[in-house]
Amino acid sequence: MTNKVRVRFAPSPTGGLHLGGVRTVLFNYLFAKKHGGDFILRIEDTDQTRFVPGAEEYINECLKWCGLVPDEGVEAGGEYGPYRQSERKDIYKKFADQLVAEGKAYLAFDTPEELEEKRAEIPNFQYGHSFRDHLKNSLNLSKEEVQSLLDAGTPYVIRINMPSDETISFTDLIRGYVSFDTTLIDDKVLLKADGMPTYHLAVVVDDFLMKITHAFRGEEWLPSAPVHLMLWKYLGWEDAMPQWAHLPLILKPDGNGKLSKRDGARLGFPVYAMNWADPASGEITPGFREMGFLPEAFINLLAMLGWNDGTDQEIFSIEQLIEKFSLERVNHSGAKFDFEKAKWYNSEWIKKVSGERLKVEVSKIFTKNGIEVSDEQKLVQIIELVKDRCTLLTDFVAQAGYFFKAPAEYDLDAVKPKWNEQKEEFFKSFISEIQATSTFEAAELETTFKKLVADKGFKIGDVMLPFRIMLVGGKFGPAVFDIAALVGKEETISRINKALEAFK
Repeated sequence: MTNKVRVRFAPSPTGGLHLGGVRTVLFNYLFAKKHGGDFILRIEDTDQTRFVPGAEEYINECLKWCGLVPDEGVEAGGEYGPYRQSERKDIYKKFADQLVAEGKAYLAFDTPEELEEKRAEIPNFQYGHSFRDHLKNSLNLSKEEVQSLLDAGTPYVIRINMPSDETISFTDLIRGYVSFDTTLIDDKVLLKADGMPTYHLAVVVDDFLMKITHAFRGEEWLPSAPVHLMLWKYLGWEDAMPQWAHLPLILKPDGNGKLSKRDGARLGFPVYAMNWADPASGEITPGFREMGFLPEAFINLLAMLGWNDGTDQEIFSIEQLIEKFSLERVNHSGAKFDFEKAKWYNSEWIKKVSGERLKVEVSKIFTKNGIEVSDEQKLVQIIELVKDRCTLLTDFVAQAGYFFKAPAEYDLDAVKPKWNEQKEEFFKSFISEIQATSTFEAAELETTFKKLVADKGFKIGDVMLPFRIMLVGGKFGPAVFDIAALVGKEETISRINKALEAFK
C-alpha cells in the first residue's frame, strides 16, 4: 500500500447533492489536505437505471463552488483512471470471474419474478445460506445444467458466497471495534445481468486499484461493511484495505431521523448545495448557493455538523479547518440541522469578508433583480456600508438596491399622519441649500440639514424619518447622510422631489 494518504468521494449521478454528501466530501478533503494527501472524485454510475443526465456536471460544479476541487477525477484526470465506473466495466468482470472460479462467488439464474415469489412466500427472505440451496444457482445445479443455461443465453447475476457462522470485524476510525455475524448477511449481487458491477464489487475493486488509504462514508453504509470485508479477504487484498470511518447522519431539526429533501420542502430551507432542476419534471429543488449563502459559510456550517475542535470557536476558514481537523473530534451520534444557525454562519461570513470579495455575487443578484451597477468601486463602498445588516446575499437587494434604483413605493403610513406644509417647505429649502453647495459629502450634508432644522424650529426627528423614506422607501438602511452622499446630489434632489409628490 502507498504511504501517501489517498481518499475518495464516489457519488452516483442520480440528482442533486445533499448537504450530507458535501460534508462527506469536506471531511475527505480536510483529512487529505491535513496529511499532504490526494482527494479523488470517482463517479459511481454503474446503475444505469438511476442515471440522470446532467447530474455528474452538477456534482462537479458543486465542488467547484465549495472550493473542494479534486486532485484526480473525470475532469482532473490522473494515473488511476478512468474515474467513471461505467468505463471500467471489463475490469470488474475479471475479478467477478476470479471469485466464481475460486468458489467465493457463484452464478444465480433466478428471474426477478421467481425472487418476488420467494419474498411473498417467505417472511424476511434473504438470498443467503438459509435458502441458496433451494434456488437456481451454480452451487446446487450440476456443471452440465449450468453450461446448458449459459449456452441458451439465460441471464444470470454473480453473487458473493458468504460464509456462515463466522464473525468478521474491523476497527472504525470513529466508532471503534465493529463486528458482524456472517450468518445474518445475504449473498449480495456483485455483477448484474447487464455485466455492470454493483456498488459492493466496484467499490472494493476501485479502492484497491486506486490505492485508497482511507474511506469515509455515511453510517447508512455500515450494514454493507461485512460484504466488503469478505471481498477484500476473498480477493487477497486484506493488507491493502483502507481504514474506514462511518460518519454520523445529519438529522432533521427535531432529531427524529435523517434529514431529507422532503424535510427541506416542508420546513422551508434547502438541503442541496445548489439548485437542482430535475430534467424529467423540470421541478427545481432549491440550493444554498441560490438562497444566498457564501461557500465559506456553507463549508463552515457543514464542518460543525458532527465535529468541533474542542474549543468554543465556531468560525473557521478552510485553512483553519485543514489545520484543526481530526477524526478523533468527529461525534459518534447524528447532528441536528438548525437552519437559523446556518443563517447565522452566513451573516458572520458576510461581515467577515471584504466588499471586494462580495461584489461579484452581489452584482449577479442585482442583475437578476433588474438593478444595474455601473460603478464597481461605488458598489464595494455600499457593500461595506450595509453588509452587517445582511444575513443572506439576497438581502443586499433590499439593503443596498436603493443606492442604484430609486424606490418605486414609500412607507406612507410612517409619514402621512404627521406630514404638513411646513415639512414640505423644509425639504424645498433643503433642496435649495444643497443645490448651492459645491461638494456633496455626508458630514457637510448633516451640518446643512441640522442647521436648517434649527432655523425652521423643527426637532431633528420630525424630518429625519421622512428624509430616509424619500431616499430608500422605508424605515431601514445605514446613516441617512451616508446614503445621500453615495446616491449623489442630482439623484438626492430628484428623490426628494418625487417623494414630495407622493406624500401629498
